[in-house]
Amino acid sequence: MSKSEVIRARIEPDVKHSAEEILKSLGLSTSQAIGMFYKQIIFSQGLPFDVKIPNEETQDALLDVLLKRNINKPISLQEFKDKYL
Repeated sequence: MSKSEVIRARIEPDVKHSAEEILKSLGLSTSQAIGMFYKQIIFSQGLPFDVKIPNEETQDALLDVLLKRNINKPISLQEFKDKYL
């Protein structure tokens, strides 16, 4: 099957650059990644990931991060394992 369709989309430059750097490290072009995404949409019969409106607790946590409030000191991986696992 020949690749003859063109997709044009506008996206923020920093998002495009960051994504392309990751794709490059994976050995993929933007076109290949978009093709993979479209195939996953077909396979999943929808988006290949959950799209949900966050609950109130998650919304509050996201707002805290954006406003840089109620931020706790980061802990090491070992401290996290000891405390939560």
